[in-house]
Amino acid sequence: MTTENLESTEANDALIESQESETTADAAPVQETDPVAALTADLQRLQAEYANYRKRVERDRAVAHELAIGSVLTELLATLDDIDRAADHNELTGGFKAVADQISAITNRFGLEKYGTEGEEFDPQIHEALLHDTSADVKVSTASKILQPGYKYKERILRPARVAVTDPE
Repeated sequence: MTTENLESTEANDALIESQESETTADAAPVQETDPVAALTADLQRLQAEYANYRKRVERDRAVAHELAIGSVLTELLATLDDIDRAADHNELTGGFKAVADQISAITNRFGLEKYGTEGEEFDPQIHEALLHDTSADVKVSTASKILQPGYKYKERILRPARVAVTDPE
């Protein structure tokens, strides 16, 4: 072998060795992770998951509470209608008037709202049309007569107001 061949062979061997050492370093990178940092990250993740779980449970509990109150108030609507009819006929006297006032106060305290007035614009979201009429006196569909008042609890409609609707001609 000549000197030139020997030098080129040594250069090739050195190049091959350097490539092998780079490949070995890429295949198994040395990762030094701090165990305290890893445990802290896990703890923070678990705390966030628990906080989200707690918020979701509280929200679900509040919704279940509102649904329970809404269902009880819905059952009382027929009784409230009877009390209103008795008041319209001046039959609320004595002890019956006291009971009617207590029931009304309790339902108001829970947040039951009565709605529906004659002359307001008809809204199919909160009104139920039972009768239709036409008139030149109105420009938009109007609830001309309240046949049965509507009730809502918070933003939830428990019963739509049943109305007679007057449409423009």
